Amino acid sequence: MAVRFLIVDDHPLFRDALAVAIQSAYPEAEIVEASSISAAREALQSGEPFDLLLLDLSMPGTRGFDGLIELRAARPKQPILVVSAHEDPRIVHEAMTCGAAGYISKSVKKADLSEAIQDVMAGLVVLPKGYEPPAADAPSRDTDLAARVASLTRQQLRVLQMVRQGKLNKQIAHELGVGETTVKAHVSEIMRKLNVVSRTQAVIEVARLDYDAILATAGARDDKDTARS
Repeated sequence: MAVRFLIVDDHPLFRDALAVAIQSAYPEAEIVEASSISAAREALQSGEPFDLLLLDLSMPGTRGFDGLIELRAARPKQPILVVSAHEDPRIVHEAMTCGAAGYISKSVKKADLSEAIQDVMAGLVVLPKGYEPPAADAPSRDTDLAARVASLTRQQLRVLQMVRQGKLNKQIAHELGVGETTVKAHVSEIMRKLNVVSRTQAVIEVARLDYDAILATAGARDDKDTARS
């Protein structure tokens, strides 16, 4: 079976350039192109899976890392190579934090781009030459996020777990035996406590943590509180 690639970029000329870079390494590759995040999402949801998705961060109708977050949420295991004109180390760092499999500048030569694609396909992490991560704040950030997740109530953790499974409010309400408005209130409170602006961002953020351990800790905490009452 031929390897499959999905190119997500709103500029036709650059989509062509990416296709050429792919074909130089994988002459028999099947290449699908998408000029928007919505088109990319549809492509991911139909047909055979893709071996690699190449994504431009600056897509119409998206802000910041929203496109990357949305596609990661749609297919959490899908490898995504960000190919962007932005070279700021902080942007590279954040893209990798959001789950990108690699990051490369649009300014590189075709041969370097082709090599980067092959490296990511081989399971390697690709970063711009000379890249140095910003001041190490990831551990403290993850610790802060873990604390925020741990602050959720047991019921909120259950709701969050179901949101991570892609369930709609109506489905969550049915499984928990509560009203849909109650679920909406829980989701709003979860987003407030996690300091995120969407369900999708909540899913991506929590994916960085050992969620099952947090859930177990919360369960033990609730059992302890019940025993005291």
